[in-house]
Formats: sequence, structure tokens, C-alpha cells
Amino acid sequence: MSNTPSNSALAQEFVAFAVQSQVLRFGEFKTKAGRLSPYFFNAGLFDDGAKLGRLAQFYAQRLVDSGLQFDMLFGPAYKGITLAAAVSIELARLGKNVPFAYNRKEAKDHGEGGTLVGAPVKGRVLIIDDVISAGTSVRESIDLIAKAGATPCGVTIALDRQEKATLNGEECPESAVQQVEQHYQLPVVSIATLADLLQYLSHQSDPALVSFHSAVAAYRQRYGV
Repeated sequence: MSNTPSNSALAQEFVAFAVQSQVLRFGEFKTKAGRLSPYFFNAGLFDDGAKLGRLAQFYAQRLVDSGLQFDMLFGPAYKGITLAAAVSIELARLGKNVPFAYNRKEAKDHGEGGTLVGAPVKGRVLIIDDVISAGTSVRESIDLIAKAGATPCGVTIALDRQEKATLNGEECPESAVQQVEQHYQLPVVSIATLADLLQYLSHQSDPALVSFHSAVAAYRQRYGV
């Protein structure tokens, strides 16, 4: 059900962009699951207008290429808020003008009230986020969208880590992305995957980057799906 052509030109461009922007870094990083990962992807570092605009171009092009039909974007607080806004601007530039909405973490008791902000949540709603780690924000978003009377129709993310999820400290056979796809029967459209990252590293001339290929490959061998 996953909607990502591995090693596509767009994915390779995106990985290169993420590395150049230092959003994708190599070394030794502890994940939420307690694993020591040889790479770290922090979408919060797409933190200026040029980088955010370029990121939005990747999301929008990937969505257009996927053929996924949706009526609006929904960005889970907090990272999803800027993503929904930026990608809606880029989609409009490409001729697909769709509304967007997002949620507050805390319900507001004055003004318009409630937890949802932006356009009315209706029709086929696409959830936009940076990654799916535990699937928590996706679950919360699906609940909010359903309560509003709309239909969740998919999820789009920047990077699919393609690694086994954990539940109560135990490894699951599926990744968090696969769990979302299977449990909610929703397609997940990602710009790039761990396989794309490995492909990128295997084609580098920079010895510093090449040196990380074996560590990332070993990590995928151990935790990959």
C-alpha cells in the first residue's frame, strides 16, 4: 500500500537537499526507541524561508506524482502546522489550490474556541507530517478528522525510516508506517525512504559520506522491515 517509488530521482534530490541543509546528519544518535542510529533526520531544521520553500516543493511534487486524491491538508501540531501551510502554497502554485487546517495542543475557551484552526475540516483530508515514529500524531489526527465529519484519505511524510516499530519496549514485525497503512487502510506517501538514503550514500565521492554507508546498511539489516 506504500506509495513510494524507491530510488526515484526526486527522492535522491531530496536526500541530497536534506544532507546539504544539515537536516539529515550522520554519527551516533539515540532514537526514542532507545536504538543507536547512525543517522538523524530533524525536519525542524528546515528553518528558513528558502529551505521551507524547497521542502514544500518536494512534498507537492511527490503528491502530484502519487496521483492521490484529496480535498485538503491537515497538519498535526506542531511540525505539521508549518508543513500544511507551506505545502498548500506550493500546491496552489502548481494549480491545485486546497485549504488547510491544523490542531492546537490545548483547547481554546475564547474566540472561536475548540482545537481545530484554519479551513473547515471536510471532504477527503490528507494528513501531513515529517516522519511517523510511533504513529501517535496520526492516530490523534484521524480521530479529530473523523469527529469533524470528514474522511482521512492518506498521510504524507518526508522520510520513511523503514524500521521496526516498538510497542511497550518490544520490537514489532512492522514499521510504524506499515502499521498506519494496515490498521487504518490509509496510503502513506513519503518523499524518500531509508533505501533511498542508502542509494544516495553508495553514489557519493565524498569519503566522509561514503564512510557512513556501512553503518547505515548495518542498521537497516538489524532493524529494517
